[in-house]
Amino acid sequence: MTKHLYDRIQVLEREDELDRQQRLKAMARPLLENPILNEMAEPLMAWYRNHKRDLPWRRNPDAYRVWVSEIMLQQTRVEAVKPYFERFMAALPTVQALAAVEDDRLMKLWEGLGYYTRARNLKKAALMITERHGGELPGSYEALLALPGIGSYTAGAIASIAFGLPVPAVDGNVLRVISRVLADREDIRQPSVKARMERELKEIMPRERTSQYNQGLIEVGAIVCVPGGEPRCGECPMESICLTRRQGLWKEIPVRGALKKRKVEELTVCLIRRGEEVAIHKRPDTGLLASLYELPNVPGHLEPDQVPGAFGLSADLVEAVEPLPAAKHIFSHVEWHMAGYAVSLREGGEMNREGAFFFVERSAVKGEYPLPGAFKAYTKLI
Repeated sequence: MTKHLYDRIQVLEREDELDRQQRLKAMARPLLENPILNEMAEPLMAWYRNHKRDLPWRRNPDAYRVWVSEIMLQQTRVEAVKPYFERFMAALPTVQALAAVEDDRLMKLWEGLGYYTRARNLKKAALMITERHGGELPGSYEALLALPGIGSYTAGAIASIAFGLPVPAVDGNVLRVISRVLADREDIRQPSVKARMERELKEIMPRERTSQYNQGLIEVGAIVCVPGGEPRCGECPMESICLTRRQGLWKEIPVRGALKKRKVEELTVCLIRRGEEVAIHKRPDTGLLASLYELPNVPGHLEPDQVPGAFGLSADLVEAVEPLPAAKHIFSHVEWHMAGYAVSLREGGEMNREGAFFFVERSAVKGEYPLPGAFKAYTKLI
């Protein structure tokens, strides 16, 4: 009912004549002042109240929970994040607990989510919050922006959702929605385009209920004006003012510039077993997957007879070398194309290369040592 009334008002308002700022304002309230239409006076927020998903971080949106959820949701699907968020909150319910957690424990809680720098930055920020802000997340956009791992979107989300500040939160969903409402053909991957949208939204967004406004835009982008498929325009609270909908341009907008081609790296990964033990290795403290544990691996694709020597295994130690299926893992900037082998070792024997890896009980690998999802094709065989 609300949406149809809003549609009729927008038609009366000569929607073709709306300029850019008027069209943005119309997302939050109608252009006609009519006290009878209280429920539809803010169509986006009314839609959000009626259609928002029940997500665990929305049930008690304090600053810490909002912060952790927003970091987890970066480049990660909502459904994948839900169980991680619940487990993380149970283990580390406060900023102080996060600041004090051991690194291996933190990485184990994050295991499988990927982009592990996010977890390391969470702890760095928690330490800073404890030292500089008395253990409470600061209630200003600028102070939030100064914390490790927090950019303009995350700072805006925390500021508006947890503290009610009138600051926009522009992520990929919002960029897509605004581009389509305005039929904007500028490349949304350009930082200047995002910065301009942040400025424009800050000028026109309501001063109150900013949480509903920002989350409404994000939610429309997540479940209505969806990525990678046809938008559900008939369900959208902004259908009547959307130029892309009217012009049938959803396949063309938003515009995304080409991404830089990822580098391909070849690896040989070995699942080395010795009785009930398996070999693992700790990665360096810097670089990709820093400080995480991994299965022993070397650059390049090896033939079976090359494996023992490449991993420092003497001939009398190796009982069998069996091929495993090839696997691939895609990072943001590099792809790993992996050849795999299962290597069975005899008890005793001498290692040719000490310190390259060490052996732990299989149960300990699963329960104590954080192994990145990049090796999932092989770690699931442990």
